[in-house]
Amino acid sequence: MATSSHGKDVRISQGAVVCMDCKLEGPITVGPRTVIHPKACITAEGGPIIIGENNIFEEQCVIKHKLDGETKGRPQTLNIGSNNVFEVGCIVLSKAIGDNNIFEAKSFVGPDVEVGHGCIIGAGVSLQLPEKLPDNVIVTGSQYNRTIAADRPPPQTLQLDFLTKVLPNYHHLRRPKDRPNVL
Repeated sequence: MATSSHGKDVRISQGAVVCMDCKLEGPITVGPRTVIHPKACITAEGGPIIIGENNIFEEQCVIKHKLDGETKGRPQTLNIGSNNVFEVGCIVLSKAIGDNNIFEAKSFVGPDVEVGHGCIIGAGVSLQLPEKLPDNVIVTGSQYNRTIAADRPPPQTLQLDFLTKVLPNYHHLRRPKDRPNVL
């Protein structure tokens, strides 16, 4: 069962695929063609989360927008750009996320990290110290090796197309509020 306030707090755009068995808490706006798998968890404690288009949130990924000690009382919006992939088991507490990023399986991004555009956080990498990642940086390995890529990772268009067609066959979906339920 989904533990969500799918009422006025969660807005789902037309074309998004949001499985019922995900956890959405707080004011969250899901952009078009975004896919949220079952068991994904997105929590907006510190203010609204606005998710762009063409994002993929895989199973057991955790996105948490925590209340910042500096801005207590003033909710801040977490904007998640477009064409991002949050792989299985990643935990992202970042206060800024740009476009075309990949957070690989079991990666961790702390609350004082800002992620630019075109970054890849490798499997198992843990970024906890305050920093702003420059565009196109790739962080990999147990030594957290960093390189700058020439280009951003390509959008996951084929994977999005596949998930958009297949997930509705095997999971119950949340629908945009303004869309009537059609049987």
